[in-house]
Amino acid sequence: MSSNKKNSAKEPAEAYEVTPKVDSNQEELHPILVQLIEKSKQEHEQGLGFSHEEAMRRIKEKFPFLK
Repeated sequence: MSSNKKNSAKEPAEAYEVTPKVDSNQEELHPILVQLIEKSKQEHEQGLGFSHEEAMRRIKEKFPFLK
């Protein structure tokens, strides 16, 4: 293996003059995902969510083998 190909998986795309097929700045989300995100934001503003600690407690109760 030549030294310029070493760790090729970790090298940036510019090193191989590759351009991405999708422009990451113009990301379009599925309409259902957009609705779910908006609903989640509204619930958060209304205080309907719960803390990280509460979420972890619920996960540990449901999946005790993850402790």
